[in-house]
Amino acid sequence: MSMAMYIKDDLAAHLQSGCQLPVQLTLGSLAEHYQVSFTPVRAAVAELIDEGLLKKGPNKRLVATPQQSSEDSGDSEPLLPEPPRDPYQKIASDLVRLSLRGQPIYLREEATAEKYDISRSAIRNILHRLAGEGILNHIPRRGWRLQPFRQDDLQAYIEIREVLELKALELARPKFETKELQRILQANTPGNSTTQPLTVDESLHDYFISLSGNTYIQDFFDRQGRYYRLLFEWEDHDNDVALETMRQHREIITALLDKKWARACKALSHHILNNHPILSQIERTASAARPVSAAKNLAVKQRPPGRKPRDQKSKA
Repeated sequence: MSMAMYIKDDLAAHLQSGCQLPVQLTLGSLAEHYQVSFTPVRAAVAELIDEGLLKKGPNKRLVATPQQSSEDSGDSEPLLPEPPRDPYQKIASDLVRLSLRGQPIYLREEATAEKYDISRSAIRNILHRLAGEGILNHIPRRGWRLQPFRQDDLQAYIEIREVLELKALELARPKFETKELQRILQANTPGNSTTQPLTVDESLHDYFISLSGNTYIQDFFDRQGRYYRLLFEWEDHDNDVALETMRQHREIITALLDKKWARACKALSHHILNNHPILSQIERTASAARPVSAAKNLAVKQRPPGRKPRDQKSKA
């Protein structure tokens, strides 16, 4: 469901039930209430006018059209539509994909908000959230710069990750709870549905890192691991990759349940070093990509905001 459709259905439910609207019938109030730009509000209002639920008064202000109502219509709450999904996941996935181009791209708040039909304040909150995840950098007076993917950086992170996770597994060894391991094992078992996308449960890693009790290991993954966590989650959108990730998780957990510690360490090491088939191909395909056209599709630009292009000499 688009944001415009949700706004239209939500307002229609209030209007048809005779209940009080959540805000005043002005574009500004509606945009602020639904945390969107004016574009989806205008589209929703236009459809409500076409359906006769709203009209423009003599002063061109929006007015609700009187509706026929039953005797008990005012005593019941309207059946409201479900709001659309949080745009954060969609935006994060799009930015990860763009990051894989390997270019330090700058984003424009206004254009990005327009693209996703949300308000400037809402997109700013999402961008701040993504900055906290390490995928964006906020450059004062210049905007938001996308973190470019670097194959060498990924390889360096994976090497350090292997060392620290193996150490965390060793420290957590006396503290594992069978019930929790069985829960994570079940969460990494694919369902029978062939149409629903697979969702990988990554809590195994957080579980033994937390159990390790080592604040330096935890700090590394809190600060350095967020960007790569987004990359790995994006990679798991591929069902074949997700299936293999689940299989490797089950192999680690089964070894832990059987108290086969050497086998668990070996399986964990293999999982960390050999479970990124898509990311490992990025360097070979990046040169064939066209980041400028991709950037246009995501409302971004290569030149930092505020920097003027060099003056070109006019031809005589």
